[in-house]
Amino acid sequence: MDHSAASAEMRSDFLQLLRSRRTAEGRFSLTSPFPLSVESAQPVKDPLFQETPTPTYSEAMESCPKKEIPNFKELLQEENFYLTTEAGEQGRLPVMLLKLKEVTPERRPAVVFLHSTHKNKEWLRPLLEAYASRNYIAIAIDSRYHGERARNLTTYQDALVSSWKHGDTMPFIFDTVWDLIKLADHLVERLDIDPSRIGITGESLGGMHAWLGAAADTRYSVVAPRNWSSGSCS
Repeated sequence: MDHSAASAEMRSDFLQLLRSRRTAEGRFSLTSPFPLSVESAQPVKDPLFQETPTPTYSEAMESCPKKEIPNFKELLQEENFYLTTEAGEQGRLPVMLLKLKEVTPERRPAVVFLHSTHKNKEWLRPLLEAYASRNYIAIAIDSRYHGERARNLTTYQDALVSSWKHGDTMPFIFDTVWDLIKLADHLVERLDIDPSRIGITGESLGGMHAWLGAAADTRYSVVAPRNWSSGSCS
């Protein structure tokens, strides 16, 4: 079996695993997929970090250089919305998207950024702004049981323990990979994104999500994760 055939077989098996879990839980039907829907949202003013003390600044994040653009903040356009990726509370995927306001309509490259353990999409805002300044469409999400999908400081830990005891969810990586597949469904349909130029990256836990998200869905044409927690704009 050649490399491409082996990759396709592995991808097919992985997707079947993700879908079968949702069929078993009544969240998804192989013959009638759960419909993807979009709901507008407001920016998060006080994002939840599941760690103490609450981080307030990252030199690595803030050091990512922006292109010098006069009145950058006025030209920056922000979208906040939820994608419904499956039934249930955790099937509501919070998304933040930053881009420069369009002078003329065009399809632009996009990059999805994924946060590390206990953080959230708002933590990645300096990276999103830096890439938006260079005319990328920059996107961040809250992974499962993080950010807007968490209720308290132990939500993610509690989900891991519950999964270990009951096997009812896959909170560490696989459930967020499912969200990334559904996110790609949305991104490729947008008129402002070039569907052939969607990249994905992340740090630490987000790096693992990025690797497996790109392995499961080839619409992420470039993957460049960082699997440690320092953060960087590279």
